[in-house]
Amino acid sequence: MKEHYFMGVDVGSASVRAGVFTQAGERLAFAVRPINQFRPAPKRVEQSSREIWQQTCEAIREAVRQAGISPQAVASIGFDATCSLVAIDENGNGIPVSELGDDACHDIIMWMDHRAGDETAELNATTDEALNFVGGEISIEMQLPKALWLKRHLPERYQKAWRLFDLADFMVWRATGIDAASVCTLACKWNYLSHKKAFSDSLLEAVGLGELRQKIPPTILELGQPAGRLSTEAARECGLTTDAIVAGGIIDAHAGGLALVSTRPEGSLAVISGTSNCHMLVSADPVMVPGVWGPYWGAMLPGYWLNEGGQSAAGSLVEWTLAQHAYRAELQQLARRQNCSEYQLLNQWVSDLEQRDPLPTRALHVLADHHGNRSPRSDPDARGAIIGLTLGQGRDELARLYLATLQSIAYGTRHIIETMNQSGHHISRLVMCGGATKNPLWLREYANVTGCDIELSAEEDAVTLGAALLGAAAAGVFPSLTQAAHALVRPGDVIRTDPRYADFHQAKYQVYLKLYQDAQYAWQQMRRWR
Repeated sequence: MKEHYFMGVDVGSASVRAGVFTQAGERLAFAVRPINQFRPAPKRVEQSSREIWQQTCEAIREAVRQAGISPQAVASIGFDATCSLVAIDENGNGIPVSELGDDACHDIIMWMDHRAGDETAELNATTDEALNFVGGEISIEMQLPKALWLKRHLPERYQKAWRLFDLADFMVWRATGIDAASVCTLACKWNYLSHKKAFSDSLLEAVGLGELRQKIPPTILELGQPAGRLSTEAARECGLTTDAIVAGGIIDAHAGGLALVSTRPEGSLAVISGTSNCHMLVSADPVMVPGVWGPYWGAMLPGYWLNEGGQSAAGSLVEWTLAQHAYRAELQQLARRQNCSEYQLLNQWVSDLEQRDPLPTRALHVLADHHGNRSPRSDPDARGAIIGLTLGQGRDELARLYLATLQSIAYGTRHIIETMNQSGHHISRLVMCGGATKNPLWLREYANVTGCDIELSAEEDAVTLGAALLGAAAAGVFPSLTQAAHALVRPGDVIRTDPRYADFHQAKYQVYLKLYQDAQYAWQQMRRWR
């Protein structure tokens, strides 16, 4: 029987990752290439589709070399990507998306770009029924606000756009030449009502986006459905053959969720940790959760509704927090001297601090809304806060602030879990993948803060594995995504919650909730000076 190998390609916020997997889910190779983010002005974050494709081709070539397999042995490719917007003209060239310049390399508005605040408010002011399927409000991180911003601020470029792609759909188009979009990207980011197989005409017409349907791919692919084969040009660039089947795309977090919950979907909350956090929960029946996106039909696992919570800043908040501290330079020097990562060293410092002070954050509290609150408050204007600061600048103070920040992000996840359960879900299991799973201290805090055991996948990069699952099903090697998952996904470690800290975290969680109210009070007091 011929051995099939599946390529999963994950386009994240800062890098492209390509993995080669066997039919048993063993990862043979993994290659990473960095990609740039451009920040020409406040609230603007842009990228280059040309650079992303070039780096993708390099990562695929390297992964095949590492795996020691022939290019002909790669049966399929699955692409996942961040939910960023790509503007392409009728000749296949990028269209610049910045009013600050005409560099065609800047043809992507990233998911984290917050330029379209007014457009988001206008869309939400319609109170269209379609908003019921995004938790009551469209997010500034979704695509309709970005498209409306382009039409209002760069009308000539908007008119010139042949396609406005979600990034995952762009990757599939660039690989195959097939003009198609995924039900995942359209339902979750374009307000496509997948249970009706239609957009809301009333919503689009209300804000003057009636023509947008002509700028979106006409074919909609279900998850696990093939888009086509690698084009001759793409095969040459990637070092593969035109026999490779390319699956329809998926959003990066949803690829991770697919891998984590496919074999046991009911009651399983998948937490995908990265620059931001995503919380994916499927159910047989639709559940409306205020401030939580969805329910979306078939957007992550065929045959199920999806609710999606999220935190706009997670790993990025930890990085930002360290960068502000006076002791960061010393931390970096010591980490280089000891040939370890900064996080390994910080975790040692926290352990040492806890030996002398078992609860070092009882007087230090962080509100993790530095880049707004995606869920469940749905407030892009929310701001972060810290209370309990002292004049301390040394090692202990950095360790204390680092721990308080990890806990704060975990409290945000707890808030999402409680909101989902209060609305009718019954979360019985937490499964997790992404950056935080490489940090044992953070995993400990997630388990203790939420009161839930954390289950991991044996494959540490479950997002890339999820993309590979799509290809495995699309190539027909497995008859369904669920059966592909049973073959490729293996359970990993379990981090147990420690009930001794339940009361402590219950008290700190109440402080966390109150901090948002205090921040809102300050915002309202100063509103006239906005």
